[in-house]
Amino acid sequence: MDLQLTGKTAVITGASQGIGFAVARALAREGVQVVLCARNAERVTQAAAAIEQESGVAALGVGVDVTVPADIERLVQMVEQRLGGADILIDNAGAGSEETIMDAPDERWQHYWELHVMAAVRLARGLVPSMRRRSGGVILHNASICAKQPLPHEPIYNVTKAALVMFSKCLANELIGDNIRVNCINPGLVMTEGWIEPVKQWTAGTETTWQQYLDNVAKRYAPIGRFATPEEVADFFVFLCSPRAAYCVGSTYFIDGGWLATTV
Repeated sequence: MDLQLTGKTAVITGASQGIGFAVARALAREGVQVVLCARNAERVTQAAAAIEQESGVAALGVGVDVTVPADIERLVQMVEQRLGGADILIDNAGAGSEETIMDAPDERWQHYWELHVMAAVRLARGLVPSMRRRSGGVILHNASICAKQPLPHEPIYNVTKAALVMFSKCLANELIGDNIRVNCINPGLVMTEGWIEPVKQWTAGTETTWQQYLDNVAKRYAPIGRFATPEEVADFFVFLCSPRAAYCVGSTYFIDGGWLATTV
C-alpha cells in the first residue's frame, strides 16, 4: 500500500530511542525526511545518522529539552529556516513517574506538566503555522493507557497523560478546518529502555532475570501475553500520518494487547 508520504517532513520528539526512534525510522522508510529531537544531542545525532544511512532519506538530529520553552523556539526556527516548516508532528517525549500524591512536591507535578502537556501546546503553536501554509498536516500525541486506566505507583504520569488526551481532542476540533488532523495514541506495554533498564536494576542479584520479570508483567496485564515491539507501535503511527487515514480525526487509539478493561 502506498501511504502517500514521500517528500513530507516530520518532527519527532523523544526520538533517540524507543517508540520515537521506531516512528522516525518507519517514516523515513516511507520517504519522509525526519527531524529527531531528544535531550541527549550526541545520541539523537547518532540515531539520525543511522536512519539516514539506512533509508537514504534526510534525517536530522537536534538536541532539545521540550520542557524548556527556549529550546522549542530554537527547534521551530531551525525547522522553518532549514526545511521550510513541517507536515507532521509526533509528540512522543515523555517519562514515567513514581510517587504518591501526598508526598510529591509541586515541582514534580510542574515538571511532568511541562513535559507531557505544555511541550505539546508549545510545539503546536510553533509548527501549525507552517502546516497551514502547506495546506494541511498531521499531529499525533503519544499518551498512554494510563490516561484511562491508571497505575497506582505513578499518579502524576496518569494525570498528565490524561490531560494530553483531552488537549489532543481540543486541538483536533480547532485545527480540522485547516486540514490538520490531530489524534492520540495510548500504548500499553511496549518493550523499550524505559522498562528494560529499571527492571535490570530491580532484578540484579536475584534469581529472576529481567526477561522473566517482564514476561510475568505481560502475562499479568495483557491478554495477548507479551509486550509490543516499538516497531509494531510505530507502524500504527505511520498509518495515522498517511492520507490513507484521512477520516481519522480527534480520536484516541489504544495499542495495548487487550489490556484496557473497558470498551469506553
